[in-house]
Amino acid sequence: MTATEKSFVKLASTFLAVGLLSTMLVAETATRYDNQIQTTAAQKLAAKNQFRDVKASVEDGIVTLTGTVDLYQGKLDAAKLARKIANTEGVRNLVTVAGPNVPDEQLEQKLAKKLTYVRVGYDSTFDYFALGVKDGVVTVEGQDRTGIGRDEALSDIANMPGVKDVIDKVSLEPVSFFDDGLRLRALRAIYRDPVLSKYAADPARPIRIIVTNGHVTLYGSVDSPMDKTVAGLRANQLSGAFSVDNKLQVE
Repeated sequence: MTATEKSFVKLASTFLAVGLLSTMLVAETATRYDNQIQTTAAQKLAAKNQFRDVKASVEDGIVTLTGTVDLYQGKLDAAKLARKIANTEGVRNLVTVAGPNVPDEQLEQKLAKKLTYVRVGYDSTFDYFALGVKDGVVTVEGQDRTGIGRDEALSDIANMPGVKDVIDKVSLEPVSFFDDGLRLRALRAIYRDPVLSKYAADPARPIRIIVTNGHVTLYGSVDSPMDKTVAGLRANQLSGAFSVDNKLQVE
């Protein structure tokens, strides 16, 4: 072995030793606070009635939550509480939602009605949400312009009795001056049409206008095939729109 090779092996061994030492120190530091974290977690959980059936255990700074809560929001709140405890390295949330069991179809109907009014009076025309429920697990898809509507929708879902878990597939629309201008032009073109202006009267039934990088998609429900056709025509007349996908449903 040459002198250069010997130096390389020695340097590699030094780096390995330093890495192992750092790992051991981190693990030792995390373990040192386990009792303190567990005591604090137990006190904070006991202070809130919604966590009366939640327990916490700690190992190497990782808090494991077990037990039951009444609402899915309670499961989220328990994890949030644990993450705020000093020196916590992470949270493993094994809490189950033991609230009422609601039939999937009934739960989906309740949630659909609830989400209809998300951001009503603001920019709800530019948001779209779709739901699916299987064994109490709610999958929510759609697109949101600002993220505010998505957060409100997820909060409504998490606080609905019967929801056991939530899968969030809502994406945020790219925000640009070009897309924002296209949204406003689409809004004017659709709602100023005498055939379609009635959909502006009911805040729970807007024609949803989703714009992504110049591509326009229409969602929602309308009263007749003619209304769907007219909405598509107005959207296709927009200058600057690269494409229009008319997904309006006729009730």
